[in-house]
Amino acid sequence: MDLHLLRTFLAVYRAGTLTGAAAQSGLSQPTVTAHLRALEEQLGQQLFVRLPRGVAPTTVAEELAAQVAAPLDALEAVADRGLASPETWARPVHLAGPAELTAALVLPALAGLVTRGLRLRTSLGLSQDLLDGLPSGRFDLVISTIRPRVRGVTAAPLTDEELVLVAAPSRASRVDRARLAREGPARLAGVPLVAYAEDLPLIRRYWRSVFDARPGGDASVVVPDLRAVMAATEAGAGITVLPRYLCAGQLAAGSLVLLLDPVVPPINTLYLATRAGSGRQPHVDAVREHLLSAARGW
Repeated sequence: MDLHLLRTFLAVYRAGTLTGAAAQSGLSQPTVTAHLRALEEQLGQQLFVRLPRGVAPTTVAEELAAQVAAPLDALEAVADRGLASPETWARPVHLAGPAELTAALVLPALAGLVTRGLRLRTSLGLSQDLLDGLPSGRFDLVISTIRPRVRGVTAAPLTDEELVLVAAPSRASRVDRARLAREGPARLAGVPLVAYAEDLPLIRRYWRSVFDARPGGDASVVVPDLRAVMAATEAGAGITVLPRYLCAGQLAAGSLVLLLDPVVPPINTLYLATRAGSGRQPHVDAVREHLLSAARGW
């Protein structure tokens, strides 16, 4: 049984709400919900009953909490020993990454370290620009949407973001999704595209992976922030491709719908990059290891 799922379960059990558990565990609420569903599927039993405000544990959850609480708390205590020293956080960690991922997943994941003394300075921008600032010491860590190919930089895969083709319900109702699945992007001719940049980076990746084709035409709306792309799409301006983590809440609420659900969805790998040969930096190492661990649940 996955320890990350059990940690999320225990946070929900103790907080009594999904929102409270998300804040305590440094996860987004959709991730907390996904973890609970995955654990319930593994167990084949329901763990919580939804209430108007919060959740109530079932007898199955009560029994599970009694079994796992003490061992998980002991593991957390061991993991925290290296993070308790004030010297660890003597200097701030300079972290950089894409605005959307940083806001939605990275900063919430680091909230627990901040309460333990971490001082964090965050920059947002395009991956190549941020990577260029690593060798010079401008940043300690960079989350990159592209594989780093900068001298003096090493990187580890952080997480894979799934890409989804979405539209507002009013727009989706005008698309024959069954024919789209059979016939491909020709069924989208004339449908406005909402994009992050003029070269349609996420849309191009999705078209190439799913349709084995290039998107035809230009975007009707271009805005360099995926949250703004999502807002325009929710309002019915057109269709777009987004990372699933960013629009999970909208998909669950029905303000966005999937136009396709391919068997093998397109993914984009994100990397956590650091300077090579920079020596031991306990504050940077602690944040790096914490992010790599937290990202397993994204």
